[in-house]
Amino acid sequence: MNRRFTLRALAAVTAGAALALAAPLAASAHVRISPDTAEAGGYTYVTFRVPTESATASTTKLVIELPTDTPFTSVSFEAVPGWTAKVTNAKLPKPVDVGGSTIKEAPRTITFTATGSGIAPGQFGQFTVSLGKVPDTGKVLLPATQTYSDGTVVKWDEPTPASGDEPEHPAPTLYIDDAPPAGDDGSTVTASPEAAPATATESDGTATAALVIGVAGVVIGAAGLVTAVVALTRRRAS
Repeated sequence: MNRRFTLRALAAVTAGAALALAAPLAASAHVRISPDTAEAGGYTYVTFRVPTESATASTTKLVIELPTDTPFTSVSFEAVPGWTAKVTNAKLPKPVDVGGSTIKEAPRTITFTATGSGIAPGQFGQFTVSLGKVPDTGKVLLPATQTYSDGTVVKWDEPTPASGDEPEHPAPTLYIDDAPPAGDDGSTVTASPEAAPATATESDGTATAALVIGVAGVVIGAAGLVTAVVALTRRRAS
């Protein structure tokens, strides 16, 4: 009886710790950008983190949509081994004044396509792009379309409300004049008003938060194990 009680207690503690670790990881399994803030008037580097959420298919394509009402006039990308990349320019729905010049055409999409197996289940990829000049506006949505090897297409294009209540498929968002929603852990990149910085700046706030919460889950699980052992000892004594 005592041995059975001990095994059940250990199983319960293990399950609790596993859930504590899984919860923050599941919450962070979205296409996100880092940093998610920038200063108007300069250039910024943004890294898209793309996790493969499917258990059976790999991510083979990522298409990033660029704004048309506040367009970027300069867009470039960092080469990623095993992937090709292409920036596509197109006419804007209507002319836009940018720094005193009328812009009728601008970069509209950045497409990353896997030349091999892509991003396998349980893995994530990173795609860094340079954007400029950063428009003087509240925020810019950068919707992303993720395609899997089995043909599944996931669109990350839902705006996140100011309350911070994240939708099912939030669009990567670059905050400029607006403050990120409460609880957001992105970081700010310092922009140059004249030229793009020489090296990319990125942070891993989401991953760090997940790790901290995961460790907390393990600690809680350990505390549960101690409680179970104490209960077993008292039971034997009685």
